[in-house]
Amino acid sequence: MREKKGLINIINKKLDKISINMEKFKLVDYVFYLEHPRKMLWANFVGGLSRGFGIAIGFTLLGAVFIYVLQIVVRWKLPLIGQFITEIVNIVQENLRRTGGRING
Repeated sequence: MREKKGLINIINKKLDKISINMEKFKLVDYVFYLEHPRKMLWANFVGGLSRGFGIAIGFTLLGAVFIYVLQIVVRWKLPLIGQFITEIVNIVQENLRRTGGRING
């Protein structure tokens, strides 16, 4: 009788460990997504949209900072770099004037 209780206790402890590990791995959520593929597609779609939006905003901010730094460098009137950057700025401004501010002009 004691041996049976000892075996049952050991089995219960192992089952507890297995259930805790399954909760850690979020196995229930994974199985839910496998049973409902539309939910998985929707979650991945929304995740992709948010990543794309974040990349666009980040690239815009980094580009603005880069242009701001370039403007500061031009104001320092460094001989070689300043002329090069001035040419780039003039080309961009002329292109914007020609196309009326349209990018794909």
